[in-house]
Order: sequence, then structure tokens, then C-alpha cells
Amino acid sequence: MATVIDAGAQAHSTDNTPEAVVVRFAGDSGDGMQLTGGQFTLSTALSGNDLATFPDFPSEIRAPQGTLFGVSAFQINFGSTEITTAGDQPDVLVAMNPAALKVNLPSLKAGGLIIADTGEFNKRNLEKAKYEVSPIDDGSLAKWRLLAFDISALTLEAVKPFGLGNKEALRCKNMWTLGLALWMFDRDRQPLIDWLNDKFKKNPVLAEANIAALNAGHAYGETAEIGGQVKQQHLPPAPQSPGLYRTITGAEAISLGLVAGAKLADLPMFFGGYPITPASAILHYLAKMKEFGVTTFQAEDEIAAVASAIGASYAGSLGVTSSSGPGIALKGEALGLAVMTELPLVVVNSQRGGPSTGLPTKTEQSDLYQALYGRNGDTPMPVIAARSPADAFECAIEACRLAVQFMTPVMLLTDGYIGNAAEPWKVPDPATFTPFPVTFLTENNAPDGGKPLPYKRDEKGARPWIKPGTPGLMHRIGGIEKAPDTGDIDYSPAVHQMQTDARKDKVDGIAHHIPAQEVSQGTQGGKLAIVGWGSTFGPIHQAVRRARAKGQDVSHIHIRHIWPMPANLGDLLKSYDKIIVPEMNTGQLKTVLRDQYLVDARPLNKVSGQPFTIAEIEAAIDAALA
Repeated sequence: MATVIDAGAQAHSTDNTPEAVVVRFAGDSGDGMQLTGGQFTLSTALSGNDLATFPDFPSEIRAPQGTLFGVSAFQINFGSTEITTAGDQPDVLVAMNPAALKVNLPSLKAGGLIIADTGEFNKRNLEKAKYEVSPIDDGSLAKWRLLAFDISALTLEAVKPFGLGNKEALRCKNMWTLGLALWMFDRDRQPLIDWLNDKFKKNPVLAEANIAALNAGHAYGETAEIGGQVKQQHLPPAPQSPGLYRTITGAEAISLGLVAGAKLADLPMFFGGYPITPASAILHYLAKMKEFGVTTFQAEDEIAAVASAIGASYAGSLGVTSSSGPGIALKGEALGLAVMTELPLVVVNSQRGGPSTGLPTKTEQSDLYQALYGRNGDTPMPVIAARSPADAFECAIEACRLAVQFMTPVMLLTDGYIGNAAEPWKVPDPATFTPFPVTFLTENNAPDGGKPLPYKRDEKGARPWIKPGTPGLMHRIGGIEKAPDTGDIDYSPAVHQMQTDARKDKVDGIAHHIPAQEVSQGTQGGKLAIVGWGSTFGPIHQAVRRARAKGQDVSHIHIRHIWPMPANLGDLLKSYDKIIVPEMNTGQLKTVLRDQYLVDARPLNKVSGQPFTIAEIEAAIDAALA
């Protein structure tokens, strides 16, 4: 759903209203917390607040109900100021059972509000959560504000007129909770009511029951005597430039960006994919875009997925594939084929915790080495990293541009956090993007009297793109080494040296066709630079903003083009006394920067499956400048 912001729609917080609030909904993985959070996000976006979300769910497909490892959570940070992270510590924790309380309580800030469903704090659930006695009764929650009542019973009462069974009626609990949250933050219920009517249009009884639960939760906030613990808050809209806005996830943004990139190249798009968390959503979104010239193919495995995409590029479409780390490993040999045949291909890697199956639903940045070096032989490939859900749109277009202009596979890195998280996105004007239409080689435009020279390079080092079956331009193509210009099989020592150098020079030369590296915040040169890539942007940005407000000499540099890096990056890094590189891995970009520029980049590493907090980066800044 989109909303239009006009020039007169801006407002600012009053002195007694917080600039931002962090709310976390937590419960069993069957309690609908992701749905609750998603719909609260929708209402927040329609209210004009800036926001960032963090869905956090278990790796198990269906963990045992009420267990600590089956807790699902959804965090949203929203307010009347710029929001770039999902927030460090929640101000409000909605805990639907004892396990949700126990897992998430350490994150709740002191003095924060707990809303707990006492109907689930029975002996069995307390035992599953490893509680000997109920924390609601033993005084252990004294440093927080506690609002505990039987949401289960209140929900059953609200939906009683609709004749649902007990199990089906309790599934409406998340809507009751959402209704209370909408009252707490002065949100309009109508968009949610419309959504429920549409979702359950084939079963209007379920729609009416869920709407009744939503209204009952809202009415409870209005009428119950809970004013001492909860006061209704209205956060004014965040300052935004006028335009059309919508909430977007990283997976949606990538899908739209790939379609836009194919249109700018004037090509049909073929997507070959295989389901894997957290990349599957891209296949789901693109499957709905047939009207834009998109063909989607769910292959039998990862190898078939990438091979089909390479075949589509050979035939004259823009081939695209996506996966996560384990699937990218399986695609490795075929990616080498795309490098050797020099065909355009876009490869999206939605990174997750590893190695092996690792942490399928948790976020990490540990595939950077894999993206740069994870193939046999010398197989250079451009690598781009998106910094946020909205940024993924432009990064996908850029990946398409580099792929077709330089006849090369390109890897686009996101991660589980970017793919699942949501933020407001100002819908761009398509006219602001420069087209990069492809010209295929034909008899009419072939040089050298029409003789097919499929590997004769242009000034950028790129070979021509010839569709199979083009009259007079039959040529050999494949994974074995080939002679310059003609493409004839030739694996003599001199030719292999020449072609390896040519493929490397082509990719290295892309550095002259991408923007110079900018300083995201701060000054060029100084005492300290925080250098990031990917989804670390939000916490770094906020930490550096706070540090600079205290007078500390620190700047933020965020790299989009990971390989090749911008031509000015080396000189820029050498203008700082110290460099810290926060990464959700054991120090991969840090090693690349040291290797390329001989700078003393220091690591700040985190591999917990959770994003960096602002406080963690602030502490590193303080320590470096002490």
C-alpha cells in the first residue's frame, strides 16, 4: 500500500513526546507475530512515521509450541525523525507466552513496558520456558513496567458470537493484541479492517471474528483503567520530501529493481531459482510479474537454476539467479562457466549464518570471500552490496547495467536482515534512470566484413553479444579456454595467460565506470573512519551521527561496489589515522582492504545472527578515540 506525502504534511515532535519508539512483538512461532508486526508496520507507514523493522524467527519449520527455541519476534522502530535501524532495545515488549518473555526480556530497556498474556502463563508453559515460578508473581520484573492480563480469555469473549472452535478462536489473539497496539500509538484501524476483509473474503466469518478481536483490543485500551502503565502516544509524521511512498522489503526491492534493470536494458528477463531461506521470496515476487516480460523457473536444484539462467543469457535474455550461501556454493562451477563464456548474469546472494546449514533464518555477512574468490581458477566477478531494503532497488539496476555492458556475471549481496526487513521507500520517477539498451551483433553491424569474431573486445574489454541462430555469425562457445577474437579452442600457455589477463583487466576496468567513493557522513580525512558494507549501514550511521554530535572526529564510509572498488577509495582511506570495519563475519572486508591498500584496518566483528546495535559501534568509536 502506498501513501502520498505533500509539501505541507510535515510535523515535529513536541517536547514531551519521544522522537522514536521501539516495539517488539514476541510469541510462539504459531502466534502470528510476523503477521502482527507486518500489519502494525502498515499502519505506521500510513501514519507518516519513518520506520525500520527486524523480523526474527526460528530456524525450525515448526518448533514445539511454547519452547524457548520456538520463539518468533518482530521488532519495529518508528518515529518522527530519521530511522535507519530497527533499534537497540525495545521500549515495549509484547510477550504472548513465558518463553517469549524469557528470550526477549534481556533486550528490554530498564523501565520499558511488558505486555504479557497471563492466559498462557500456566504450569506447563512455565516449565517449557524453564521457569520454576511465574515471573509475573515473583517480583523479578520490578525494574520494568508490567501490564499483565488474560489476552486469551478476552479474545475468546470477543469472538464468542461467531461460533468458532477454541483453537480457531485463539488464533485471533494476535489481532486483539494488534488492536491494543493501535490504540497505544493512535493508529487508524480502518486499513487493517479492509485488509482482513480482503484476506478472508472467501470466509467472511473469520474476517468478522478477527475484526471483532481487533476492535476489542482497541476498546480495551480506551476503556480499561491502565492509564498508570500505558498512555496513548501520537508520534507526528517524520520529515520527508514530497512524493509517493510505500513500505518495501529488501526482497521486494530487489525484484522490482531486476525488472527495472531488464527494462532499461530493453531485454526480457529469465529467472532460474531454487527455494532456499532467505532468498525464496525473490522467486515468489518475480513469479507475479509476467506482464513485465519476466519468465520464472523453479528448478530441481541449484545447479539447474544457474545453468538455466546462463542458457537464457546465451539465447539473448537477461539471465538472473538467486540463492543463499549454501546454494551459491553449489552454483560455483556454473559461475565459472559464465565467466569463461563472458555472458551477462545477475546472481543475488541473500546471505545467512553459516557454515553448512548454519543459521538458516538469521543474518550474517560471511559470504564476502565466497563472492570474491569462491570459484576455481581466476574467475573475477563484479560484486555489489546493498545497504538497506530500499537501496536494494538501485543496486539491482546497477547489477543489471554492469552485467550487460561488460558481458560478465555480477553478484549482488544482501542478507537475511535486508531481505526480510521493511522501510519506507520513495517510489522513484522512472525517467530519472538512464537506459542502457543492448545491441546484439548481427551481419549488418559486424566489423571485419561480417566475419564472426565473438571474442573481439571493445574499448571496455567486453566481447559482443551474439544470439544463437544469427545468420552468418555461427560461433563456438563453451567452458574450455579459447583464442582471442575467434573463440576457437586454444589452451596454449601464451593464450591462457593472455585471456586470463584480459578477463581480469575487463573487471578491474569497471572501477573507471562506477561512481567515486563518497563519505556518507563526516569529513574527508581525520582521526577515525568507520568503513562498512551491506546492512551495517544503519547502526554505523546512527553511531557516527551521535559521536559527531559529541564533537568526536569520526566519519562514515559505506562501500557499495565491493569489487572492483571505486578508484579513489585507497587515497580516501589513507587520509584517516585509524580505520574500523564493523562486519557480521570474522573480518573479511577488513582483510580485503588491507590487501588492496596496505592500510591498518581494524576489525569489529559480530557473528551472533543478530545485527549490530548502535551502542556496540559507539563503544568501538569511544575506544578508538580514547
